[in-house]
Amino acid sequence: MDFKNILYIFLCSMVPIIELRGAIPMGAALDIPFYINYVVCVIGNILPVPFILLFIRQILHWMKKVPKLAKIAIWVENKAEKNKAKVLKYATFGLYVFVALPLPGTGAWTGALVAAMLDMRMKKSIPAILFGVMTAGVIMSLASYGAIGFLKFLL
Repeated sequence: MDFKNILYIFLCSMVPIIELRGAIPMGAALDIPFYINYVVCVIGNILPVPFILLFIRQILHWMKKVPKLAKIAIWVENKAEKNKAKVLKYATFGLYVFVALPLPGTGAWTGALVAAMLDMRMKKSIPAILFGVMTAGVIMSLASYGAIGFLKFLL
């Protein structure tokens, strides 16, 4: 097992859009054992979340003042606004489900962004996002390594 590949999937799992949903299949393709891949990707994916929750509003406010970044800030806010209703309907559980489903446009980054825009408390949003990331990691591991490979490890 190559440390460089583990660092690669760790960093990829921190990147918005790729996140754990893309990093776990990369780790599987690099022949990283699924349990190492899972743990590394979950940690990498959850690491930016507290910073997003704490600072995203200030960052977006600043970005709107910079002409070349204003469009990006507006796009990010619109993305959060678009997903707001899905999360608001069921609050903390809705946030968990939103992050857990490995679909395009969902994940820890978007979940944290939506939680920040909804002024959700960190003590509720961080566990919901963490468990959502862990669930998405199990789903992606099963999809990437196959259910039989996963069950072989358990048995």
